[in-house]
Amino acid sequence: MSPQEDQIIVEHTNINPNKAAHIGHLRNAVLGDTLVRVLRGLGHRVEVQNYIDDTGVQVADVVVALTEMERLSEDQISRLLAVGAERLAAAGHGVDHDLWDLYAKVTTWYEYDASRLAHRGRVLHALERREGPLAELGARLAAEVVRCHLSTMQRLGVHYELLPKESDILAHRFWDTAFARLRESGAIRLVDEGKAAGCWVMNLPHDEQADDSLQYEKIIVRSDATVTYVGKDIAYQLWKFGLLAADFEYRPLTGFAYESAEPVWETARPGEGSSPTPAFGRGECVYNVIDVRQSYLQRVVRQSLELLGHTAQAERSVHFSYEMVALSPQTALELQPGLELSDEERSRPWLDMSGRKGLGVKADDLIDRLATKALDEIRERNPQLDAPAQEALARQVAVGALRYYMLRFTRNKIVAFDIDAALAFEGETGPYCQYAAVRVARIVDKLHERLGWGVGEVHQRALGARFEAIPDQIAVDHWRLVHQAARLPEVARVAIESLELATLAKYAFELAQAINGFYHRFPVLQERDGALRDARLAVLLVADRSLRQALDLMGIEVPERM
Repeated sequence: MSPQEDQIIVEHTNINPNKAAHIGHLRNAVLGDTLVRVLRGLGHRVEVQNYIDDTGVQVADVVVALTEMERLSEDQISRLLAVGAERLAAAGHGVDHDLWDLYAKVTTWYEYDASRLAHRGRVLHALERREGPLAELGARLAAEVVRCHLSTMQRLGVHYELLPKESDILAHRFWDTAFARLRESGAIRLVDEGKAAGCWVMNLPHDEQADDSLQYEKIIVRSDATVTYVGKDIAYQLWKFGLLAADFEYRPLTGFAYESAEPVWETARPGEGSSPTPAFGRGECVYNVIDVRQSYLQRVVRQSLELLGHTAQAERSVHFSYEMVALSPQTALELQPGLELSDEERSRPWLDMSGRKGLGVKADDLIDRLATKALDEIRERNPQLDAPAQEALARQVAVGALRYYMLRFTRNKIVAFDIDAALAFEGETGPYCQYAAVRVARIVDKLHERLGWGVGEVHQRALGARFEAIPDQIAVDHWRLVHQAARLPEVARVAIESLELATLAKYAFELAQAINGFYHRFPVLQERDGALRDARLAVLLVADRSLRQALDLMGIEVPERM
């Protein structure tokens, strides 16, 4: 598949629209966004989708929490949403933060009286039918929380082009088409007896290591005719490849705008779309960025394509899996004041988080804390800057620290996030890489100050450098850095082929190390020989260009100073 002919779809983030995003969602978003950036850097056309499960249990639970547990009136709920929208517009945190604790409380509320689960069932049916006040409330809540999530991810430079909604998969009857094809092909069958009696199931090996003769019945349609999550996902995957002979309607998302003014589109119900709209879907290759716990369900989706005869699409249906994110005990204590940990818990390498149990850290809170700690460092290093400039630099450092930390570990490794380790200016961190690029920029600035050169003249001198001016005994050290800088395209290709973006992070760190080592061994500013100085400057600028490109592929900005 050549970059000129392909259309790649990357689906990532996919947060349930029921409460604030947490740190685990950040790893998904950073991995997905970096995957998109690297694919585009290699010349591919990429469409970025963020699937919104607006009819699921999680949304039903917050509806129940507001209407049954808290007994809020329609006016009170409307006021809650309005106040949240006002806070969000003022660069604060929206209703997603208000729902964080409420979602945890409703789980306990169910446990006290199991009969209360009937409320969840009633709301779920309303959401799937898309009828009545409960369905309307669920749609309003989900829409507002989605805007909050988009705002959170925009803080990290993560953007999306399309938000496909599960409710619209139902409204456009995608599943009906998919079900008919699965049934006619024999990919699914109706069970007559046993625990799965009345269900439509797909036979699959129990796991990747199991013998093919050992079959496992995966329920696709329950006996009450409701469709499981994986059933809707099969229909969605067929649409992404352009295999349904059906399409959504689309409209621009209202109530949210990217700072860049680029539009974000959402799917719409029949008759509610805009015209004209961009063309979406019809991918030649699809990457689904979903954590490792969803591996089996992703196998079901891929197997469904094979059973329907779409072998080529099944091979290009890629599950980009990754392990969970936890917190180091020290960071958990810092981010959750009042958290009580036993001695045994304090000695663990990480602490598991659970949204339903109320144990977790909001993504916004982590970003805020990183920015606050980065600001302390920036103020100490740059006391001459005014407050807005210091805060802008701190945001760049904080985002760089977070994104690099999420990328530096291989995807099959659990990330135990540690704030102090992520923000360190020494070692394998985002700030260390940023600082190496800033240091090269300072060399250019000082040449301008000392010699009166303009920035353009500095680069012109580097372009015209005579490399024969470099003594033979040290020439190999100069060319080694140039060669290392030239490896970026190869590293990017390997990162995609292996689905290991940590390869790119490692490359950026090692290149930053090499730049710093070269800078110390072969000073530019102190070199009196003009020809040799220009040659060294050229080597540094070549390496700096590759470092900045690698950081850009990871979504990490280079500040003007640090």
